[in-house]
Amino acid sequence: MNVQELINKRANVWENAKAFLEDHRNNEGILSVEDGATYDHMEDEITSLTKEIDRLQRQRDIDDMLGKPTATPLTGKPGAGAPDDPEKVKTGRASEQYRKDMLTAFRTNFRKISNVLQESVPTEGGYLVPEEWDSRLIDVLTEDNIMRSLGTTITTSGGHRINIAATKPAAAWIDEGGELTFGEATFEQKNLDAYKLHVAIKITEELLYDNAFNLENYIITQFGKAISNAEEDAFLNGDGNKKPTGIFDATNGGTVGVTLSGATIKTDDIISLIYALKRPYRRNASFILNDATLAAIRKLKDNNGAYLWQPSYQAGEPDRICGYVAHTSPYAPVLEAGKPVMAFGDYSYYNIGDRGTRTLQELRELFAGNGMVGYVMKERVDGLLVLPEAVQIMQAGASA
Repeated sequence: MNVQELINKRANVWENAKAFLEDHRNNEGILSVEDGATYDHMEDEITSLTKEIDRLQRQRDIDDMLGKPTATPLTGKPGAGAPDDPEKVKTGRASEQYRKDMLTAFRTNFRKISNVLQESVPTEGGYLVPEEWDSRLIDVLTEDNIMRSLGTTITTSGGHRINIAATKPAAAWIDEGGELTFGEATFEQKNLDAYKLHVAIKITEELLYDNAFNLENYIITQFGKAISNAEEDAFLNGDGNKKPTGIFDATNGGTVGVTLSGATIKTDDIISLIYALKRPYRRNASFILNDATLAAIRKLKDNNGAYLWQPSYQAGEPDRICGYVAHTSPYAPVLEAGKPVMAFGDYSYYNIGDRGTRTLQELRELFAGNGMVGYVMKERVDGLLVLPEAVQIMQAGASA
């Protein structure tokens, strides 16, 4: 099945589930044990279809990204010499030769290292990732990591300070010809640091030495997935201790806008969370929650009897809760007493700082006994919510 067929199938299952719920509830609005099991099976099917839709859409996006040209087409006459403009000649890790030499180094288990690669060895070892790989890797991260796509990314060469207004200007009425008064403007500073992330992958020797195998795409995809998972977990749950600070961090994350009476979500709780966020932030706001939490919300209705969750009916369109886009992440908290439940806000105020250039390093002996070769990629990154009021958090009560 293609994406649109799966979307249509999910829509039909959802309509059947809603009709089943209405027909089988007793006078107290409760399902019998048998009917509850049937409805849960329908919900499980919806969840499975949603995951498959998301998976196919990500796969299609990555295929499109990896299918982009990896080199500039030949537009001049062969043998005509170099272009007149020296700025158009790519050098260093941006050059085509650097990319080819990096692939050669991989296929020879880093026994054949060109002078071009040797010139780009950082002080801590390894080799700088080719610029084109880095660009395509960022595309993969943005597709797979919801915080990369929602947050604001800043590339820095050193510590980055962000000034935040600590006081807001206020207007005042004065008499005609009266004296103007000016308040003192104060600012707070947020610092983006650089925390090191190591990600390792393994490649069988057979694939490594097979020239027909698209090694370049494999490297970018595998490193992209691994880095994306580690980053998304940190951008959501990190505590700032040798890692980024996540939006769910109790100290420097979002603002708790709603606290549940227990560990059960009600319709009014969702409405309260939406309006706990100030109106300017609601324009670009969306939800971030776990799939298990979304399953609990699917049964909720508003005062008009309409379900809060609205599945998409067209490929590329996201699911929504009360009209706002709902992003799910396996790293978002599960519904648990005393813990964060979900976030609602404008995540453009979450700043991601990429420091310097990613590096690649070979693991020579670690997997030799298994007939595999290991490689590790290193990056330095930080993340911080610079304006906590821009993201409101729903918190479960201390007891169920």
